[in-house]
Amino acid sequence: MENGNKRLAVLVGCNYPNTPHELNGCINDVLAMRDELVKRFGFDHNHIELLTDAPGSLVMPTGANIKKALDQMLKKAEPGDVLFFQYSGHGTRIPSAKPGHPFRQDEAIVPCDFNLITDVDFRQLVNCLPKGASFTILSDSCHSGGLIDKEKEQIGPSSVTNDGTLQQSCSPKTIPFESILQHLTSQTSINTSDIGTHLLELFGADASHKFNLHPHELDLSESLKTDEGILLSGCQANETSADMNPMMTGGKAYGAFSNAVQMVLKYHLGSLSNKEVVLLARKSLEVGGFAQHPCLYCSDENADAPFLWQPQGSGL
Repeated sequence: MENGNKRLAVLVGCNYPNTPHELNGCINDVLAMRDELVKRFGFDHNHIELLTDAPGSLVMPTGANIKKALDQMLKKAEPGDVLFFQYSGHGTRIPSAKPGHPFRQDEAIVPCDFNLITDVDFRQLVNCLPKGASFTILSDSCHSGGLIDKEKEQIGPSSVTNDGTLQQSCSPKTIPFESILQHLTSQTSINTSDIGTHLLELFGADASHKFNLHPHELDLSESLKTDEGILLSGCQANETSADMNPMMTGGKAYGAFSNAVQMVLKYHLGSLSNKEVVLLARKSLEVGGFAQHPCLYCSDENADAPFLWQPQGSGL
């Protein structure tokens, strides 16, 4: 792939302040990455959109606002451009509506208004990429493995058992399906366990494509060829990602995966492949005693491609 003319980014940090699901480090995660994008990877501040739920935030990271920001980024994209989306916040798993998979679960991120963005939405975004552009997603959230539907697994579920215990100063970045269902039911007053019914009632056309499209249309949305979607996930689909509490660490709050990536970039100034970033982040988390395994989903070619297409020697 040619180095793109434009580098575009959408960064989303959700701390869910003053709610039972409050986290500490998610906004710090995306602020740190914004600095890294500008200093190291050649992004222009004007081409980075930041959405957080910090007090006084002008644009809240609702499901509709996140999808709008991503859609606008895709519309600006041209062949050779480098697109990046980082999400730090809660993730969840929802029952799959796919025929023949009655016990399967699908992955989703949880915006501040609980209007879930699902693996199907990210698949559709990747499918809309202009030829020759790349779209890298870094998701520091629970159950984030597989967040691009049908993307090829390069580094996935680890067969190595982790004897380390989770750090006591962290919280899992997950909201259980039952809690999300309870929250939505309290708003719709509809007596059903079908989450799509609640989301469509509350958000209408802004709800995930997973619930707005007919199952036949969902089948057509699958990837039929090698694509330029690249997912670096904070953990496997069945795992949780950790949010570190500053009261316990004695420093700044952060997401364990986001911090591991920052440390990898700090100590390896040259160009790193997507595979190297994930493997080094895995090692860093293992040394820190975290029971989460970052994953990589992308084409074979993109596994060995430079992370965010950093030119060789840049940053030295």
